[in-house]
Amino acid sequence: MLVMGIDTSTTQGGVALLSGQGVICEYTLNIKATYSERLLPLIDRALQDAGITLGQVEGFAVAVGPGSFTGLRIGLSTAKGLAVVGGQPLVGVSTLEAMAWTLPFCTHQVCPILDARKGEIYSALFRHEGDRLIRLMDDAAIAPDILLRRIQQPTVFLGDGLVVYEGLVQSQLKELAFFPPLAGRGGRPAAVAELGRRRLLRGDRDDLVQLAPQYLRPSEAEFKRLDKFTPVGSS
Repeated sequence: MLVMGIDTSTTQGGVALLSGQGVICEYTLNIKATYSERLLPLIDRALQDAGITLGQVEGFAVAVGPGSFTGLRIGLSTAKGLAVVGGQPLVGVSTLEAMAWTLPFCTHQVCPILDARKGEIYSALFRHEGDRLIRLMDDAAIAPDILLRRIQQPTVFLGDGLVVYEGLVQSQLKELAFFPPLAGRGGRPAAVAELGRRRLLRGDRDDLVQLAPQYLRPSEAEFKRLDKFTPVGSS
């Protein structure tokens, strides 16, 4: 089954085409240009370079977060549009789960962290058992200190949250903290494609109307709107 994976959760995202024979192509960028500028050109290039038409894609997988609110909306709306045009099934994939999937057969638990700003991170905990990924903690928006206090065993950390919090993780966990090389710290669209392909092969498909980004907390605009309508003197 030929699947297109789309990941726009963080600045490091892109597009991949994957089949039962492996990754056909994968394009990943980590630049400041918005996904409204770069996503469709990446999709077009992937299809052209692979010599594949959109109609040959048998299913779509899209990262649904947590992550960048704007990026997630662009990725999900694009994936939905492509699925509607061709009538192919679409499934959503947890961004953090897809990141943990990139470290197969890791003997330690895996902790992806994304910078959620406002002093928080998006995070979860996973463990690999053979070719299965076992979730140990639900996706959460959490203060780094609270997460680190929960970790009592060797853990591999990855994700863009390390840009801000690697020093904190190292100082608090010391020999319990492990970090992949720079090339292995970000997400991969091919991981989204593979996890999505597994679901599609089981016959899963998400409802295009109901499938939504997993924000985990209100957006900045929603925070401002809530503040605006909070009664004076309320606690």
